[in-house]
Amino acid sequence: MGKRLAMTLASLALVGGYAAADIYDVAPGILTRTTVTPLPAPPASGGPSPTFVPLPTAGAATVLSEPPPDAPEPRAAKLAERLKTALADPALGPSVGVSVRDAVTGTELYARDTATARVVASTQKILTAAAVTQVLDPTQVMTTKVVSPEPGELVLVAGGDTLLARGAGDPEVTAGHAGLGDLAAQVTARIARSGARSWRLRLDNTYAAGPGYPDTPAYPTGWNPADVAAGYTQSVAMLGFADQRPKPGKPSPSDPAGAVLAAFADMVRAALAKAGSEVEVTVSDTPKLRATPVPAAAAELGAVESAPYRDVLAEALDESDNALTENLARQAAVQAGEDGSFSGNAAFVTAQLRTLGFDLTGTTLTDTSGLARGQHSTVALLSAVTAKAVVGGLPGLDDALGRLPVAGLDGTLYDRFRTEPASQAAGLARAKTGTLTGISGLLGTTVDADDRQLIFVIVADQVPPSMGTLAARAALDRFVAALTACGCG
Repeated sequence: MGKRLAMTLASLALVGGYAAADIYDVAPGILTRTTVTPLPAPPASGGPSPTFVPLPTAGAATVLSEPPPDAPEPRAAKLAERLKTALADPALGPSVGVSVRDAVTGTELYARDTATARVVASTQKILTAAAVTQVLDPTQVMTTKVVSPEPGELVLVAGGDTLLARGAGDPEVTAGHAGLGDLAAQVTARIARSGARSWRLRLDNTYAAGPGYPDTPAYPTGWNPADVAAGYTQSVAMLGFADQRPKPGKPSPSDPAGAVLAAFADMVRAALAKAGSEVEVTVSDTPKLRATPVPAAAAELGAVESAPYRDVLAEALDESDNALTENLARQAAVQAGEDGSFSGNAAFVTAQLRTLGFDLTGTTLTDTSGLARGQHSTVALLSAVTAKAVVGGLPGLDDALGRLPVAGLDGTLYDRFRTEPASQAAGLARAKTGTLTGISGLLGTTVDADDRQLIFVIVADQVPPSMGTLAARAALDRFVAALTACGCG
């Protein structure tokens, strides 16, 4: 099978939330773009523009085919020669860490400054994904339910799902898989038949709430509040709407769970009124009530389930969603017996990686998403974790890596790799982006001209302010294209 037919590609997806900031670097504060000069002219291309494989129907799986058994492994010296020009691009700046590995054997074929501790931005999410997949069952789901501890009392119980649809759920998607409208319909039918004329509704928000709830911080201390207020990330919650995920200029509610509670009450009241029922539903919402767990024996009146954890993790990586990543890390940490604090969640990731046998020299984490200041890791660690997953050594993470954004097609790469010479990697490379002011990186896999699958990690952590993020990301794309176009076997 030719390399340009080596993948079955999923349907196009529009980027949202932090993905926009990750791509355009337009966020304020920590993400503010420096003055950018025009992009340097790319080097002349050595081949034609790629032909995109036709897209299948929505919901189709994205699967890498097995490489041909006789596909040659690149020769290290030839590979180094082919990458020399791309790595000399001034837009990358003076500090660039690079690792290229063979995806079949895990052998490192090229390494440059891999042990240096540096800020790796959102590529750090791969480390979190490795930890999360060791604890959370990838097939399990998050349940949002309503129970009745006693006659006339309704309790909406958060279960970790912040991707609820406002109306009916759609089983073919991840964001919006479970629908609050479906839950409201279930509950309305039950209370209409109950004979009770008045119901009090409250929220149980104790699931993975973190220590000291309800006084738990809404986001890690290293995050810039201006970024939250401007819509580049959001509060970390255990209940929320998919359509209220942040977008630049359109911030999420400061209280995502409260927004769901209010919407649920309105839905039930509207359904009762439409049915001609005179049943009254009132909302009681205080920090104390939210921090009061429902009795285990409370009667369940309705429930809806999220997509499996593996799909939610893929969504977090695909959209580079900081809050969703922190959500999953907290759930995993709490399940592992930790306290669920942001610092504790970061320590959980570190502990899991150490247990897995990775060398953490040069790695200090203060959050699990890569957004906070004061943390760093190494290209060596990112490369080692990715390689172990790709060869099957980290069950669960291999699935997430196999669903990373495709160059030029979806997620945080949907508008990249569109012009020559970068387009030589379009439809072939998959990667996780990482962008902060002065830092640009990519981590993922590609298929070279010999049909050999390769793993790459590249992080530039001193991007020149005179050139800026857009120039750096174009240089990164050209690096991946050079790797992809190399017939170095």
